[in-house]
Amino acid sequence: MILPNAVWSFNVLIMKSFFEGLPEELFESARMDGAKEFRILIQIVTPLSIPVLLTVGLFYLVGHWNEFFQAIFYVTDRTLFPLQVIVRELLMQSQQPLENAENMMPTQTMQMAAVMIASVPVIVIYPFLQKHFTKGMLLGSIKG
Repeated sequence: MILPNAVWSFNVLIMKSFFEGLPEELFESARMDGAKEFRILIQIVTPLSIPVLLTVGLFYLVGHWNEFFQAIFYVTDRTLFPLQVIVRELLMQSQQPLENAENMMPTQTMQMAAVMIASVPVIVIYPFLQKHFTKGMLLGSIKG
């Protein structure tokens, strides 16, 4: 389930435009100071690329968190189902009539609870990544 979506072309374009926008003078000055390629990568490129890496990471997180269709195709073990498939099954069960109708939870209540459970982790993580997300989205589009 992970391998077919390992590389998204949109994320590749974001990363490519970010790395093309890095000034070549940074690398030249590091080479003049005696830095090798690996040191340039670790000490210069990595700290500068944190916003774009967090942006791409957020795209992958939200994309895989909401993954439903491929999980139905590829995963056969019910214990490995992602949350979205379980929420769908829960919603489908809540819409079927039960023999004991007086103990049945209202359908609308079950649906709203399932939606909240499925969206809370992304809602909790996003505020911490928001400033990096905005910065990472703008880095690849603005030259100057």
